[in-house]
Amino acid sequence: QVQLVESGGGLVQAGGSLRLSCAASGRTISSYTMGWFRQAPGKEREFVAAISWNGGIASYADSVKGRFTISRDNAENTVFLQMTSLKPEDTAVYYCTADVRGLYYSIRDPSNYDYWGQGTQVTVSS
Repeated sequence: QVQLVESGGGLVQAGGSLRLSCAASGRTISSYTMGWFRQAPGKEREFVAAISWNGGIASYADSVKGRFTISRDNAENTVFLQMTSLKPEDTAVYYCTADVRGLYYSIRDPSNYDYWGQGTQVTVSS
């Protein structure tokens, strides 16, 4: 049983930056694949980024590649998403998620993840 709590969302102007954090408790996440998804009103939940258990592999949606960076600190049981050059189309609720298998397989499919946080709102104004 794992609990995930996101923080760091807020309101920023286009071109600004935010750093999201995902704090895990209940179990260590050191062997899990971790990911970030986002969902805007009226749209499906979409993949943003994922990172392998030891941080050796990271993947990004084309829409955020070059602007967002996912990282993890297993000693602190925490995952981060550094977002730069934010655009209004980045506005969404951002969710942290964990895959306990840690296989880094089908990482863009939300059905492969086992635990989800409650989400944190990111709003980017034009």
